[in-house]
Amino acid sequence: MTLRGPCNTAGCERKCPGEAMAQPGEAMDYDGAFASAVARLREERRYRVFADLERIAGRFPYARWHSPQGPREVTIWCSNDYLGMGQHPKVIGAMIDTAVRMGTGAGGTRNISGTHHPLIELERELADLHAKPAALIFTSGYVSNQSGISTLAKLLPDCLILSDAMNHNSMIEGVRQSGAERRIWRHNDLADLEAQLRVAAPRRPKLIVFESLYSMDGDVAPVGPICDLARRYGAMTYLDEVHAVGMYGPRGGGIAERDGAMDHVDVIEGTLAKAYGGLGGYIAGSAAMIDAVRSYAPGFIFTSALPPPVCAAATAAIRHLKTSHDERARHQNRAARVKAALAAAGLPTIANDTHIVPLLIGDPEKCKAASDVLLAEHGIYIQPINYPTVPKGTERLRITPTPFHDDAHIEQLVVALTDVWDRFALPFNDRAVAAE
Repeated sequence: MTLRGPCNTAGCERKCPGEAMAQPGEAMDYDGAFASAVARLREERRYRVFADLERIAGRFPYARWHSPQGPREVTIWCSNDYLGMGQHPKVIGAMIDTAVRMGTGAGGTRNISGTHHPLIELERELADLHAKPAALIFTSGYVSNQSGISTLAKLLPDCLILSDAMNHNSMIEGVRQSGAERRIWRHNDLADLEAQLRVAAPRRPKLIVFESLYSMDGDVAPVGPICDLARRYGAMTYLDEVHAVGMYGPRGGGIAERDGAMDHVDVIEGTLAKAYGGLGGYIAGSAAMIDAVRSYAPGFIFTSALPPPVCAAATAAIRHLKTSHDERARHQNRAARVKAALAAAGLPTIANDTHIVPLLIGDPEKCKAASDVLLAEHGIYIQPINYPTVPKGTERLRITPTPFHDDAHIEQLVVALTDVWDRFALPFNDRAVAAE
């Protein structure tokens, strides 16, 4: 373990991790270093507290919160199980049936006995969803970005990565671990992207990495025009669709499918843990690209495969949402209803055309306190979103309606939020204007 020496900043009295070095003959206080690191997060109001929840199948969005005072029922308003597929009878049935037939674990890595048939079926289903020749499953969406981007860039000699300024941490880590030169382009700014493409050598490999739907503000990338620029300047495109797969497009293929741009995206990355209600991540693209990542990516090679029941459940969810439009239609209706109700109450949301409803607070302590009051006094669970997930000064509550939030839930939410806003003297928008 490498520990740095004392801080040399003039006048600094902060005790940093690793500063309390052991004297000769003394053992290092390892737990003290860890406790110091956590204490710094508390001082910066960035320490995270997790709610102990027990979801109730068949009663989503209700859950049992195991509070310090004992269990109580609460309503979840921040789940990424956007369509409630984690409780769908087809999905649960597929998982149970497969577990009974094949057991619970994969038995190894993909190379060592872990390539089971339900996993192969899932990869075929995902390739078909995105109209690509092949797909590759990872253990999570984070790993698929981290390992996928870094591997692709390493395989392209002298690759230049152009990354949107608002990309997710998993993409940033993939870019960093690639070791490739990177340039950050202003969020969704086509002119800035083109300016950076224009100065790059025409024959130099270039990888544009961006998201379709940015989950903190709920805004959407101009996927088609970005792909047009990529073709014009000889770049490859890598699109993160984790918050859009299952949610948009005629078959749930995401924003790229909805906008008719799916054929122009080289690599589509997605997750099975949000709209599909399961676990895992994936990339889809050309057979040559998928085979190369399969053969070189450490995050794929050296980890156990997803278990058969998990793969079967995901396949059932994808197949259902390829043909069923009811969940998506109801979901959009509920999201619009929530936005209208919050606007009428003068609550300051960030406007967008998606299912994400960000409610700005702008102060980390008040954001955490608001979340605590909502849970303890109103039985409403909305996790606070603070730095570094969002920039300092933009702390928020991120609300994600589902098809199962009815009008009574929405009314309860507005009453509770209004109470919290009044209690903490948070600013309202003009209620009269909002109501109009």
